[in-house]
Amino acid sequence: MPITKSAKKALRVSTRKKVVNDQSKKLFKEATKAVERLVKDGKKDEAKKAVAKAQTTIDKAAKRGVIQKNTAARKKSRLSRITK
Repeated sequence: MPITKSAKKALRVSTRKKVVNDQSKKLFKEATKAVERLVKDGKKDEAKKAVAKAQTTIDKAAKRGVIQKNTAARKKSRLSRITK
């Protein structure tokens, strides 16, 4: 446990940031899984529409630093590849 005042504050801040980061990560994972599920079911048209939403959530996660830029690019590339 933190002892100094600044360490206690840092713990509070990092806890709040973790909640936001986890939520952002959950959103883009759900969007990705939705696209994969649609492709598996053979609904290509719906999957292509879902890819746009998934790419938006991935971009937002990368912008906020939840995932790295190259990781975001790789995930978007794989999503677009499976919907072709």
